[in-house]
Amino acid sequence: MRRRRTGTVTSDKPNKTVVVRITTYDKHPLYKKYIRKRTNVYAHDEKNEYKKGEKVMIEETRPLSKLKRWRVIRRIK
Repeated sequence: MRRRRTGTVTSDKPNKTVVVRITTYDKHPLYKKYIRKRTNVYAHDEKNEYKKGEKVMIEETRPLSKLKRWRVIRRIK
């Protein structure tokens, strides 16, 4: 089964590509405080249908280009 993540589209400027910010919260092993970790990934958007600010679900896939390793599955309402 392929990994799935949810995130927010931060840019839709590249053609057939969106930049998605994934935010995760991890507990610090010693201090037990939750730390926010953010990462940006490039995801394939074949029809250029997703716009900036939308929440989307992405799935891991084979390498599609130099940076793209994910594809957008659906919009989350």
